[in-house]
Amino acid sequence: MSTLDEKTAFAFSQSVIGKPVGDFALLDRQGRPVELSRYRGKPLLVSFIYTACFQVCPTTTRNLQKAVQNTVSVLGADRFNVISIGFNQPFDSPQALKDFAAQNGISLPNWEFLSPSSAILGELTQNFGFSYVATPAGFDHLNQVTLVDAQGKIVRQVYGEKFTAEDLAEPLKIMIAGSAIPSHVSALQEIMARVRIICSVYDPVTGRYRTNYSLYFQFAGFLSFVGFMIYLSINFWKNRRRNEDKAP
Repeated sequence: MSTLDEKTAFAFSQSVIGKPVGDFALLDRQGRPVELSRYRGKPLLVSFIYTACFQVCPTTTRNLQKAVQNTVSVLGADRFNVISIGFNQPFDSPQALKDFAAQNGISLPNWEFLSPSSAILGELTQNFGFSYVATPAGFDHLNQVTLVDAQGKIVRQVYGEKFTAEDLAEPLKIMIAGSAIPSHVSALQEIMARVRIICSVYDPVTGRYRTNYSLYFQFAGFLSFVGFMIYLSINFWKNRRRNEDKAP
């Protein structure tokens, strides 16, 4: 009986961190081609599933949905995207993925289900460091979510069947804070939005994020300090110029 060597699979999964995602073309739930390059510009979460799975994949997907919903409440649905890729080809067709998403109640606007062709499946799964082995009961595979930054580079792998908002939102916050300001958004608006995101902290009791107002005050104090130092520097420069002008 074939089984997955978890140690080898984990090492392979970790080996792709830092590598770019290839520009693969897959089909969405309506059968339309979607290139992965379309998702560049925002952080991306990627999971692999197979639609004939009756326990692990549905459970993992629903747990991921809860974490993503809570993360959306902190970051906003327009800040990142999620895709689930069906790896059991040719059975994970666009229609099968559409049915799977509906059966599990996935309707978030920033979450898509994609079907690759059999011809690119091997290269695609290798690119994401995803391993799987066929078994009499279906497939044995790591439950992983791959985090891809706005430039299309793999930055982290998150493992398990149960994800929390903290598992996803914390690395996403870092990626958002380090990304470029979108051209259609004013710098002030974007800075204020990022301050709000950074000042959101995870509450393990409720499993949700809340605003930590003390961080707002710390940030305001830091800005006040910077402003005061700039004020002193300008006054020092003016006084120095004034003394130089008075000097014979």
